[in-house]
Amino acid sequence: MRGFWVFCLVLLCGFWCAEVKAGTLNDRFSHLPNWDAKPILSAVKGSEDLVYPDWMMGTWNVSSTLVEMIAPLAPDFVSPGFEGNRQFLNQPINFLVRFVGVNEQEREVKGYPFSQLKTQNSKLKSLKVVADRTFNSLNIGRAVLGDRSIVAVKVDRDNPNQQITYLAGENQLISLVTNRTTEQPNSEQFIATEISQQIFRSASQVYLNEVETTTFYQRQKASNVPITAEQITAIYLSPQDPNYFIAAEKPVAIYKYNLEFYPQQVLELR
Repeated sequence: MRGFWVFCLVLLCGFWCAEVKAGTLNDRFSHLPNWDAKPILSAVKGSEDLVYPDWMMGTWNVSSTLVEMIAPLAPDFVSPGFEGNRQFLNQPINFLVRFVGVNEQEREVKGYPFSQLKTQNSKLKSLKVVADRTFNSLNIGRAVLGDRSIVAVKVDRDNPNQQITYLAGENQLISLVTNRTTEQPNSEQFIATEISQQIFRSASQVYLNEVETTTFYQRQKASNVPITAEQITAIYLSPQDPNYFIAAEKPVAIYKYNLEFYPQQVLELR
């Protein structure tokens, strides 16, 4: 059961805080699965959020497919539930996500339908595009667990990096984004890495770990899929875990996903 919840919190993790030397995050992809330590990222400052390119604004139907699973410390150590997650391999999961424009001066959110993006370019210059974390987490959670398994998602109004997902049976999944770095190799590519502290709390146990999510987004101008992405999620043991020193800062599980983003109304017409 623990492994199943780990898989779910992997999917629930999000999506300009600090520029890094060009190629750093891109190189991390090329070294997979030889990730011997966590990446060096900038600490999240206050309530700053992850800012995306303006071409990601809108509501999207996402198809997410787990295509590879790696247990770097096997056979000496395999994280609980890892083998059970093989049932999700090559099984697309579909859900809606939304990216909106935040005007920091006016302190309001303005979301534009995909069909209006071309006419809103002048307005986009004054907006920062961020994920609607409540909307996205609720949709992803229900796509994975079922509509009745997710009671609610609450994102701190003063800090989008703090989130609580209320699960059936009075269980909770608490997430705090602690570190983040972004990189934009060119105008059509965007790479982001976040590390989150995760706490799964139930009546009988409290389970802690760290989750690294590194996503390479690619804008596809001449394709029926406007945006594609590769996403790597690495699970690290918490220092409170009795097996922490076995892992020695190495990931105990790595999951690779392929993502496809379709404009909502386009997919509905297909």
